Amino acid sequence: MASRTAPFSPFEFMIAWRYLRARRAEGGVSVMTWISLIGIALGVMALVATMAVRSGFRSEFVGTIVGAYAHAEIGNYSYVSDTGVTTNALVDYEALTETVKAVPGVTGANARVEGYAMISFGSRSSVGEVYGVTAEVLAALPTFRGAPEALGDIGRFGEGIAIGSEMARFLGVGPGDTVKLIQPSGSKTAFGTSPRVNAYEVVYVFSAGRADVDKARIYMPFAEAQSFFNREGAADKIEVYVADPEEIDRMIPALQGVAGEGRYVFTWKDRTGAFLDALSIEDDVMFVLLSILVLIAAMNITSGLVMLVKNKGRDIGILRTMGLTEGSILRVFFLCGAFTGVIGTVAGVILGCLLAWNIDSIMSAVNWLSGGGAWDASVRGIYRLPAELRAADVGKAVGLSLALSFLVTIFPARRAARMNPVEALRYE
Repeated sequence: MASRTAPFSPFEFMIAWRYLRARRAEGGVSVMTWISLIGIALGVMALVATMAVRSGFRSEFVGTIVGAYAHAEIGNYSYVSDTGVTTNALVDYEALTETVKAVPGVTGANARVEGYAMISFGSRSSVGEVYGVTAEVLAALPTFRGAPEALGDIGRFGEGIAIGSEMARFLGVGPGDTVKLIQPSGSKTAFGTSPRVNAYEVVYVFSAGRADVDKARIYMPFAEAQSFFNREGAADKIEVYVADPEEIDRMIPALQGVAGEGRYVFTWKDRTGAFLDALSIEDDVMFVLLSILVLIAAMNITSGLVMLVKNKGRDIGILRTMGLTEGSILRVFFLCGAFTGVIGTVAGVILGCLLAWNIDSIMSAVNWLSGGGAWDASVRGIYRLPAELRAADVGKAVGLSLALSFLVTIFPARRAARMNPVEALRYE
């Protein structure tokens, strides 16, 4: 009776490695091995790079959202004022701002006036979303501080207005130019309401990292915005900033509690929730599709091992007569497939990481070769395609690839182990 050997003994690794390196004349299947290895490497590379790009895209998208917008906003539902006018203005904005700042987890809060106005310079005009904030609030926005695309002096914000880079490019203006802002429901006179037309110097051109913000956003000093939009003594919203924007949903009850009845809390997730949900679904779908590609590549290991078992029938018979157990034969051919899976997975991870680290440069080159049509910031919202390698994502890709590679080797390895040595040697 054949003696039992320790599982995965050194000689089993040696035999398996020798079989993988065998030439065709010796009954090897080196071509099939290389096809399997390359297929797995490409599948893992695509999986790692795709997950890195998806993670980077979400991080960049969320980063620009929480940088260009408040983490949460508190506003009034429409109500009838003491003068009989329907409005949603916050007349107690100063007291409410201080109350919100005292909520645990809130890092900052400020009042904001908002409205729409037409901006014109020369023969060109556009419609802008005007935000009235203080100079301190504007300077503290994370996407504005030290932005390389910024022009002008943010310290002079109290003397004029700040506009987005895309709007400035469209109008052909820069710091020092004077533009006109036209607000339809402006001054109230004895003859009715006449449009308000004010001239302002552009003192700062910013880039918030989002094309939709950069081509439509205008910042105006808070007091000037109150006058321009007829909000004397009132504000439209209270902007709220928290320590962890991803956990903003947990803070809604506390914020709603201090806001009181007749007011609402609107978060950055409410603004982009549908898009983020779509991204999550797309991530899951992409992972499944690319996993199928890895499975198809791993199936080549089965084909190669079946051929290897057929070609090595004589060797299997000799090894069995020398005392190797069925378990040893199974482990030898299992290792043949495992070697291919491990080497292909390692190569795929390296290639995927290299691709992810250089994806921005690659996309820039593709965009340049295509004449700028490969990445349209006005459609995708952000200006570049980032990638963010996460250990968990790489681990998922490695685990999937190795699991599939090991799984598909079991059938041909069991077939080799159950081969009858007498039948294998009968015609030799």
